Amino acid sequence: MAKEKLKEKKVAREGEPKLTDLPGIGPTTASKLEENGYGDLMSVAVMNPSDLSSLCDLSEAVARKAISAARKMLNLEFQDATEYVKKREEIFHITTGSKSLDALLGSGVETKAITEAFGAFGSGKSQLAHTLAVTVQLPRDQGGADGRAVWIDTEGTFRPERIKQIAEGKGLDTEKTLKGIFVARAFNSDHQILLVEKVMDLINNGEPIKLLIVDSITAHFRAEFAGRGMLADRQQRINKHLHALMRLAESKNIAIYMTNQVMANPAVMFGDPTTAIGGHIVAHASTYRLYLRRGKKNSRVAKMIDSPNLPENECVFFLSDKGVVDVVDEE
Repeated sequence: MAKEKLKEKKVAREGEPKLTDLPGIGPTTASKLEENGYGDLMSVAVMNPSDLSSLCDLSEAVARKAISAARKMLNLEFQDATEYVKKREEIFHITTGSKSLDALLGSGVETKAITEAFGAFGSGKSQLAHTLAVTVQLPRDQGGADGRAVWIDTEGTFRPERIKQIAEGKGLDTEKTLKGIFVARAFNSDHQILLVEKVMDLINNGEPIKLLIVDSITAHFRAEFAGRGMLADRQQRINKHLHALMRLAESKNIAIYMTNQVMANPAVMFGDPTTAIGGHIVAHASTYRLYLRRGKKNSRVAKMIDSPNLPENECVFFLSDKGVVDVVDEE
């Protein structure tokens, strides 16, 4: 079935511009781009000239011409807001399992966007990730995306047993649900960055990836770049990694959900000293920022910290056998 879908996809693309239609990009260069996960015009159009130059052994002038041509072919110039509204119609939302949390996010976790959840251990960040990995596979009319999920695990938090429990709680086939999730353990920051490129390969090979989970985004960078002397290098690496995620979300219309670690800010004398790791770099890259914390009676509280279009607000949700829910069933 997957091969047939891939064949149909290739036939549908025959009339579209190809990489070899770009100036300076021959068959050999196109193959090299495809091998590295840049298999379509959009992925080239959003590249940096220096990155394209070093990847394909091209001069920066040729790389700049190729990128400029890709942008013209895709009409990535200025457009009026009515055209932009039409592009926004491609976006869809993946349900979290909780109506109140969905409402806080504006209908659920959005595609073409990065949703960041930060909070102390036990606040529900990874539990929300497990729930989303299941709900993304639901049909569109049930709040899903008819797609699959990719999980980049940096802290060893992925649990197939929890996925099976959530799937059973929702009345889904557990084996089919597990097959709908691709998991990779990232052992260092370089490996983590490489795995994002591999996600592009999966999509180009016909896999219907609609959600990418990174749990957590900063763990390896925090461990490998310790001390103030390495802070600038760490932030630069994280920034490049986040921009790769942003390009992936935008070009492939997928949702990015990433968790983030926290620290206690000693400068805060009154109020909650909890601060997300990554500083302004991570804050600016995230489209939606959620702060999760424990609430009363085993509840969890989610607060919208930053969003381009939603108000600062908060909601309460619970964790159960069905994953994230509004109310825990009492038996």
